[in-house]
Amino acid sequence: MTKSALFVGLITLDLIYLAESPPQNNQKLVANDYTVAAGGPATNASVTFSYLGNKSQLLGVLGSHPMTQLIVTDLENYQVKIIDLEPSKETSPPVSSIIVTQGTGERAVISINAVKTQADINSIPANILDNIDIVLIDGHQMAVSKIIAEKAKNKNKNIPVVIDGGSWKAGFAEILPFVDYAICSANFYPPDCKNQADVFQYLQSFKIPHIAITHGEKQIEYLTDQTRGFINVPKIQSVDTLGAGDIFHGAFCHYILQNNFPQSLELASNIAAEACKYFGSRRWMKQLSIVNCQLSIDQ
Repeated sequence: MTKSALFVGLITLDLIYLAESPPQNNQKLVANDYTVAAGGPATNASVTFSYLGNKSQLLGVLGSHPMTQLIVTDLENYQVKIIDLEPSKETSPPVSSIIVTQGTGERAVISINAVKTQADINSIPANILDNIDIVLIDGHQMAVSKIIAEKAKNKNKNIPVVIDGGSWKAGFAEILPFVDYAICSANFYPPDCKNQADVFQYLQSFKIPHIAITHGEKQIEYLTDQTRGFINVPKIQSVDTLGAGDIFHGAFCHYILQNNFPQSLELASNIAAEACKYFGSRRWMKQLSIVNCQLSIDQ
């Protein structure tokens, strides 16, 4: 059955280059390959969710600058509906320049996040959560995200809320009380947290029932129903790790509507690992057979 999700956060234009290495001071490089795509954690997650057979709505700031047409065209190709919180904005969207190191898949990124494009909460459509099955928040539109999270947990809706905790951002503490699934990276360190145990304890203090911390190619550590466990991540030869976490979150939103927490983490990690075998944030979808990525739940 087709599900619908709302992804709240950052919308960027990503210029992605494949090179032997990042440039040194005063060095000019010729890239071996390049691609252009819409980017941002919520954006890439929304594309993944749509690719897996669902309906995605992306809530963020886009505007009317000519460069936004590149973003719109890319997201139209993946059937992602954009809900623009500031359609009259004439300045350019945030642009990320990314260099992927050929041979290792590591990436170097320079970008502008959504700090300068925080939307007014009054621009949130009144019916934004109608027919929505799950919400993902990436932390780049905090004021808007807080309103969405509060509405999602209204007793008449009770829509599950997922956070993409790539890194700690001011304002997260106001959203955490409404979160059902906190999926964080190893770089997510709330105030006064010095290690992963501190992070788990901090998130538990908000009574979040399901918590996971990813560690790249290493095991995912999770806590659910007071049960702690680990998920093995597929071993692959990475071509490009750009957007792997975003893809993981989009896949998780798909699987958690059908499976339990550990199963969903494992299935999502399979999708993210497959994506790392291909350059850029989109090419994996042209190559990947979903059937080959599925895990047998009975195994």
